[in-house]
Amino acid sequence: MAVSVSFRMTTPRPRWKRWLSPWNLLTAALLVWAAPRLLPHLGALVGVDSGGRVEPAYRVVTLDGQALTPAALRGRVVLVNFWATWCAPCRLEMPMLQRMHERHEARGFSLVGFSVDRGGDEVVRAFLREHEVTYPVAVVGRETEAAFGGIRGYPTSFLIDRSGVVRNVVIGPLAPATLELAVRRLLDESPAPDHRPAASPTSRRAAP
Repeated sequence: MAVSVSFRMTTPRPRWKRWLSPWNLLTAALLVWAAPRLLPHLGALVGVDSGGRVEPAYRVVTLDGQALTPAALRGRVVLVNFWATWCAPCRLEMPMLQRMHERHEARGFSLVGFSVDRGGDEVVRAFLREHEVTYPVAVVGRETEAAFGGIRGYPTSFLIDRSGVVRNVVIGPLAPATLELAVRRLLDESPAPDHRPAASPTSRRAAP
């Protein structure tokens, strides 16, 4: 009995087509999305500026009635944190921000929260009392966001040196951990000769 055997020749897929699997495409998309957000965090850790060397011009009034401007804060290292009470990542990082404020304020560091809430000042005040946040907070609008070049997501933090220049910008709830070394580096820098250190904005007292 004769047995017929046939062989089918297959052409190997080109290497570039093998890379176009759904998993690889998803991974590439995640990297494209994450890179702009993660690289500034890494830059702050190793000392690479990501702020574009801009000097934002703004004037805000805190919930305690203090007027804050770049001129009023000149001579201090300032961390401006855009946040909202409805923003879960913002709420996650606030205890770390509070500890950073307490740790470095005496050395010439000011932490200022810019709330973008639209529900009224009392909503923000109640949140701050509940979470024992004592650093100055102002409720701001779009014009203040525009002064910083626009905000792409919350929270967003801007680290400003003693001369009023933005040195680092980070998006996401890791700002306190990421920016700790950057804050220390800027505090160790000598102030510009024509800039005397400003007084620290008055901290809020936590409700008993």
